[in-house]
Amino acid sequence: MPSPTANRAGRQEARQHGFTLIEMLITVAIIGIVAGIAYPSYTRYVERSLRTDAHAGLLQAASELERCYSRQYAYTDCSVTTASPDGNYAITVADGNEQDGGFLLTATTAQTDGCSSDIQFNARGERLPEACW
Repeated sequence: MPSPTANRAGRQEARQHGFTLIEMLITVAIIGIVAGIAYPSYTRYVERSLRTDAHAGLLQAASELERCYSRQYAYTDCSVTTASPDGNYAITVADGNEQDGGFLLTATTAQTDGCSSDIQFNARGERLPEACW
């Protein structure tokens, strides 16, 4: 009795190899689910890394202001670095009052960093807004 895969001429038929449509759809669905979970986590990670650059810039500027204060006994006429270490934020200095201890540093950026407002640091060490620190 001839084998079920043999044709009339006695040769064996070549079996086709490949993926079925169902297998491809399942694979695409799994990739979509993984991407749907991973992308938001990745964007939050990028936002946090941007904010870390702002924190470093604000703390560096505060350190420069404190060094200047130790020489001049005033925060006025002190120069500070006006950009964060990676250059993602612009650092500005505002003269302070009794409520903030003498100076107010603000970091601003055009990029999306997950904060609804600018990141600030004052002479008393207060970090605003708290959710961005």
